[in-house]
Amino acid sequence: MKQEEKKVIIGISGEIASGKDTVARYYQKKYNAGMYRFSEVIRDILHRLYLAENRRNLADASLMLRKTFGEDVFARAIAEQIREDSRSFIIIDGVRRRADVSKIESLPGFRLLHISADPKKRHERLAQRKQNVDDGTKTYEEFLADAELESELEIRDLASNADFLIENNGTLEELYAKADRVFEEAAMLGGRVPVRPWNGVWQPETAAPDELRGE
Repeated sequence: MKQEEKKVIIGISGEIASGKDTVARYYQKKYNAGMYRFSEVIRDILHRLYLAENRRNLADASLMLRKTFGEDVFARAIAEQIREDSRSFIIIDGVRRRADVSKIESLPGFRLLHISADPKKRHERLAQRKQNVDDGTKTYEEFLADAELESELEIRDLASNADFLIENNGTLEELYAKADRVFEEAAMLGGRVPVRPWNGVWQPETAAPDELRGE
């Protein structure tokens, strides 16, 4: 068996401040996972152009690049990097669109995890983490408006396309325990079949392995 076929590849989707980065960093630290981010290229471009790394600029730059080079331009780049990566566990942080999934779901070992959380909790976390330059001062109304940016619109739909669903309204310890179960199930089950129907989502709080979509 080729090394690529032994990989566990988990793509993580979720709305703003739902806990995607927290889970990705946890996987990095505990399992020594390799990590790729859809936003990494865009942030690098903004940095090189001396433009603020706020959500509006990130969304506009993403739209421009995808309109010029195709909706799957970022997914194509990430897929190629993963094929060359020898690590056995890979995280893809910030999956936002069906076009993202369509290019990477055929990678051996790929599964999609969607993380959700209450909007009020997500706004509180956003203000605390200050990932972008304007996060710390953003009002709740501005936060809700950000969810309507072009870059965010398809994220909610990915919940029904996911292999695993985590609700992140509790403690960090609860989130980490759910993340561990997702990793264990993904490692046991292997990759998805890209052409399967998209229905039913496995939730680590309640579901047994045979409840996973399509299994």
